[in-house]
Amino acid sequence: MAEKDEAKPETSDELAESLNDLFTSVSTMVKLELQGTNNTLELLEKMNLRVAEEYKGFGDVASGLRVFVEQLKAKSGSFDEYVQQIDAIEQQVTQFEAVISMLDKYVSLLESKMQALYQQQQHPPS
Repeated sequence: MAEKDEAKPETSDELAESLNDLFTSVSTMVKLELQGTNNTLELLEKMNLRVAEEYKGFGDVASGLRVFVEQLKAKSGSFDEYVQQIDAIEQQVTQFEAVISMLDKYVSLLESKMQALYQQQQHPPS
């Protein structure tokens, strides 16, 4: 029976070593899996920070554009007075053209009468 007692410690040691190797391997696997997850999370955090910086830049650009549009509105508002003056001048020019047209017709009529009088003086009726 002495031989059987000696065989048990060897198998017991082998089993203990196998279990120790198993636990070490599982522990290493879990550790690496957690490290991979941690690396993924760190990458995601860096990406989020980069996107936040980018969007902050977009916010600055949008703010600048808003100020620019407000300045353009203020400038265009100052042009309203000039646009009204141009419209008034255009209306006056239209009225002036109508008066000139009437005067042109009147002058043409006077010219016709003068030519008729001139011809009567050149050739008096007999």
